[in-house]
Amino acid sequence: MRVGLFVTCLVDLMRPSIGVAALQLLKDAGCEVAVPSRQTCCGQPGYNSGDRKAALALARKVLAEFETCDYIVAPSGSCAGMIRTHYPDLFADQPAELERIKKLCAKTYELTDFLVNIAKVERLSAKFNGAVTYHDACSGLRELGVKNQPRTLLSKIEGLRLIEMDEAEACCGFGGTFAIKFGDISSRIADNKCENALATGAEAIVLGDLGCMLNIEGRLRRKGDTKTRVLHIAEVLAGGET
Repeated sequence: MRVGLFVTCLVDLMRPSIGVAALQLLKDAGCEVAVPSRQTCCGQPGYNSGDRKAALALARKVLAEFETCDYIVAPSGSCAGMIRTHYPDLFADQPAELERIKKLCAKTYELTDFLVNIAKVERLSAKFNGAVTYHDACSGLRELGVKNQPRTLLSKIEGLRLIEMDEAEACCGFGGTFAIKFGDISSRIADNKCENALATGAEAIVLGDLGCMLNIEGRLRRKGDTKTRVLHIAEVLAGGET
């Protein structure tokens, strides 16, 4: 099957190694992977800020770049959720394109969801010597139902122990522009998440969205924690973090 990898603009700009890891995982799963070189943003920032015109333009760009793929996979529940859940709303008054968009939505998946339910990955060669705890990012969990999929994959990694934190499903405080508009509230929410994660004694926090990852890691470092690692699940599954 031909899979289009939607790298996401945040991964491309801030942590390209996550995109490389996702590419490796898809290839190891037997997929033919296309990575359109001109891809950019899914349009979520504009959509969430009320700029539907900009979001629509970017959605059309995504459609043009990925429509011919059998599946679209993103190492981000946030971006995959934007495409799958919110694109139909963007195109509600665009009947000529709406059916094409619905087909695009139906074949869009978050990375771990795709690996478990479509690619049917049974084995991983990665190893991890230690304990981790997992943060459920809001969009992946609530818009796409991503909950058991990452845990199923983590259970296949030799040496890795998963310790669940209290309130694993609670927000980390990022929320895109929420963290900018309501900085004090965001910081307190992030503190709660960090406290729950650290209480497990795990040496690393693993998650599937780079926005959450940067927010949690940034908060830990500002509070003086330089030891606890914050890792994207793609890199853990691909063996890039041991």
